[in-house]
Amino acid sequence: MPGTTILEDIELIIEDIGGGGGKKPPTGGDGYGGDAGGDKRPRRGSPPQRRFATAILLAIISILVLFLTLSVAFIALKVTSPVWSAVHLPRVLWLNTVILIASSWTLERARSRLKVSDVPSFRAFWRATVVLGLLFLVGQVIAWWQLVRAGVYIASNQASSFFYIFTAAHALHLLGGLAALLYVALRQFEAAKVSRDIAAQVTSYYWHFMDGLWVFLLALLYLVK
Repeated sequence: MPGTTILEDIELIIEDIGGGGGKKPPTGGDGYGGDAGGDKRPRRGSPPQRRFATAILLAIISILVLFLTLSVAFIALKVTSPVWSAVHLPRVLWLNTVILIASSWTLERARSRLKVSDVPSFRAFWRATVVLGLLFLVGQVIAWWQLVRAGVYIASNQASSFFYIFTAAHALHLLGGLAALLYVALRQFEAAKVSRDIAAQVTSYYWHFMDGLWVFLLALLYLVK
């Protein structure tokens, strides 16, 4: 089927980025290895690896479509509404942005340590990413609490409705990213059908996407007042 072919091509591109690129798995491995530093990379195109990559890719595409649709509606309503009242953004949102960007840095540091089989350092940086992600969510709750204290609710006006929808939807999808981070952090990959490096790599795509999406949303909320 044409759709199946397209998905397979996308998956192979993701695997090539991960360094699979047509290299044969190490001799003697069954293609379903576990941890870095002694694990065997899954065979190129193995079903578990392909399913994991495809699931993340489809999640990113669906989230992108959702937020682009909301963004268009947000801008259109701002332009046409005669009763639009801008929301004063809580300052904690800027701190949250720094925290989320820092989490992308720690995630990449974790992956760089994994590439050289430094698993203890990988785990330390990976856990730091999880902590920063949780801190970001706590910061979002604080932002909502500050707005509520100021008397700004989701039904207060059109702008406040979009603010709560944007930030809550992003936080909900970021929870999915945290679940993926925890999966990589807690999974015993010695017996897994996907290697830790592939799981970490594909998860990083989703996390960096959520990071970039947040920067876009904050810029949108700040500029379109």
